[in-house]
Amino acid sequence: MGDPRVFGVHGDDDVMLGIGELAKRTGLSVKLIRHWSDIGVVPPAGRTAAGYRRYDASSVARLELARTLRDLGLGMATIREIADRGDGLAEVAALHADALEVRIRTLRRQQAVLRYVATRRSTPQELSHMARLSRLTAAERDTMIRAFVDDVVGDLDVPTYRDGLLAAMPDLPESPTAEQIGAWIELGELLQDPGLRAAMRRMAEYAARHAPGAHDEKALRAAEDVTDFWLREVNAATDAGLAPDSPSADAVVARIVAAWLPTQAAAGYTPGADGAEPRRRLLEQLEVAADTRVERYWQLTCVLNGLPVRPGMADAGRWLTTALRANPEPGAEARRVADVADADTTGTTPAMKLDACRRVLAEVGHLVAAVPPGHMNAPTPCAGWTVRELLDHLVWENLLWTGLATGTPRTDVAADHLGDDHVAAFRTAAEATLAAFGRPGMLTERFGPAPGWRMVEQVTIEMLVHGWDLARSLGLPTDLAPDVARTLLPAVEQIYGHLPRTPGGSFAAVQRAAEDATPTDRLAAYLGRS
Repeated sequence: MGDPRVFGVHGDDDVMLGIGELAKRTGLSVKLIRHWSDIGVVPPAGRTAAGYRRYDASSVARLELARTLRDLGLGMATIREIADRGDGLAEVAALHADALEVRIRTLRRQQAVLRYVATRRSTPQELSHMARLSRLTAAERDTMIRAFVDDVVGDLDVPTYRDGLLAAMPDLPESPTAEQIGAWIELGELLQDPGLRAAMRRMAEYAARHAPGAHDEKALRAAEDVTDFWLREVNAATDAGLAPDSPSADAVVARIVAAWLPTQAAAGYTPGADGAEPRRRLLEQLEVAADTRVERYWQLTCVLNGLPVRPGMADAGRWLTTALRANPEPGAEARRVADVADADTTGTTPAMKLDACRRVLAEVGHLVAAVPPGHMNAPTPCAGWTVRELLDHLVWENLLWTGLATGTPRTDVAADHLGDDHVAAFRTAAEATLAAFGRPGMLTERFGPAPGWRMVEQVTIEMLVHGWDLARSLGLPTDLAPDVARTLLPAVEQIYGHLPRTPGGSFAAVQRAAEDATPTDRLAAYLGRS
């Protein structure tokens, strides 16, 4: 029976349509219907005495079927065969679906290559190389990875290390996602980096020196558990705002070393034997493994193998290595702080220190008030901090030291301390700081190993340096309280001079100050600003 959408009512099977009428009712062009008729896809049901083509309901049904199959991408020869046979549609559809799947995978790979090129702004030569990587067969990919592993391990006696690399062989699945295709292209590029091979070779050589031969599954699992443990410890410390080069970091290091020691029986260490030598060995292990390219290799491998990707460990690793350098043996940093706690190098009285703090807070307050509303997202000399983040830190430092001075320590380091009015937030925090420091007896009261005036000195240093950061970001003069900066530089050298200047530390490497630099510029340069 004819399609009611074409013939209008049931019972019109005997109605014959001319090609023009058929085109009008189906929405297809006369030219297309004539062509399909000529090639036998939709032959006419008959002709008039004058030779004009006429079509009936069955012709229209063939026409609708042909249009549907063409939209699905089948060729006209296949469409004609299906229409002629009247059966076999399911078989042809299945075959065509398989062909489409292959085509879709190919298109996904091409799309992934193009997206990868677009994000990297690659050269034509790099594009060609990436396209070749995406077209490699499974056997070719396997050969490439095995050659990489053989090159890394060589003849070293590290079967566990070698087997671990081979067991986690990254490869594209049969039907990869766009993310997996992009990961394979990136991995192919990474495998060509000599730095990756050198880093993984260093790890293999370390294993050969300190733990040759095979390892059992229990030992490997224990090592993974220790890694998970120290990551939790370090992340908790950073969330709490704990600096790795502070005496407080020693307790974190001690807990990590205690968890790590039982995995080092082969090196002769026993549980509970924390000390300089175990900490040196742990630092050495972390430094050998600390390479972002190696970390990226394993992340890409997890993506390709459909496994959960461990979050990046680089920041946590930098924190821990810095903490180990600053605390090379239990209690070392705390003892050093105690040794210099009362050794004043500035030649100023506690009252003079409080007056200097008041002056610096006032000057920084003027800078805070000068920040225009649209400048909050601008960069600052503090790596990774925007102006808003710097302002929040200025407020936080006041809140932190006020809490310590009044016996009400703060722990909300991650909170928003600015609100909608950064000027009012800083002013309120600074006033609270001065009120706490001005309490009778505070300057000589003992806070742990140090007198109260050391707190005042610390806040003054923080405000001077971060005030300098803010002035630089605003394009304003950086000569804040030059006499105070000149007086404090010896104290800064005394307090911070021994700290490791590493990426995870509080300060970058000392910078060279210009000949005409102001005292505050020199102070900032000593603390890593340029």
